[in-house]
Amino acid sequence: MQTAFDESERRAWAGQADAYAASFAKLCAYPVPGLLDAAGVREGVTVLDVGTGTGTAAALACERGAKVTAVDAEPGMVARAALAAPDAEMRLAALPRLPFADDEFDAVVGNFVLNHVGRPREALKELRRVTRPGGRIAVTIWAVPAAAGQALLGRAVQAAGVTRPAHLPTLAPEDDFLRTEQGFAALLGEAGLTDVVCDILPWDHQTTLEEWWSGPAAGVATIGQIVTSQDTVVIAEIKNHFESLCEEFAGPGGVLVLPHAALMAHGQA
Repeated sequence: MQTAFDESERRAWAGQADAYAASFAKLCAYPVPGLLDAAGVREGVTVLDVGTGTGTAAALACERGAKVTAVDAEPGMVARAALAAPDAEMRLAALPRLPFADDEFDAVVGNFVLNHVGRPREALKELRRVTRPGGRIAVTIWAVPAAAGQALLGRAVQAAGVTRPAHLPTLAPEDDFLRTEQGFAALLGEAGLTDVVCDILPWDHQTTLEEWWSGPAAGVATIGQIVTSQDTVVIAEIKNHFESLCEEFAGPGGVLVLPHAALMAHGQA
């Protein structure tokens, strides 16, 4: 079931847990409270957090008194998540095949995990399989077109004349979908979820120039893989463009204020 996209994602994220925690993790944590609300996560509920990353959603679900199981495909993420959520059961696992029985969980959440799977429809069907009938599933992805702050790093890469390397595959056309409220809601409906709701979630992420550059400089995420696949001269040119573009988002005290937008969809199994 692993596609070329899945295999590329495994390679890209291998050993990146610490660099992700130091750069993009705080950004990705923003939707978590709303995600748990949408999935009905509260005391006594059995919850699966898929693609837990550094464990933000798992930790907050534990604080709410839920019985939490969390999985990630990257061992380093599982180790960090175990420290963040010591009361959760942590497992190494990857979509679209999870090591759980049918109808095992009351609620399933996936914060940005669908951005990193080669077959999103199969992944959602798997989330529905492990959710009890009537249980809730809530997931997030990045909206397209990207908000201004989200597009910053990509603009710097484009300004340097860099394109996506051939060794970084995109989703196959038959597996892709519209990253809009309607398109994401339709994807959940195709997986058999009912009462589907999808909303756009905008926010301003506050960071620093150094912190924001540290992610791609370390090879984190697709943008990081694009940056680090270049030679040192081109990387320096990308960074120069990045620093110039950051002036558009400069706030007081050297803070960058970066507008972002995610799509949050949820439905009933």
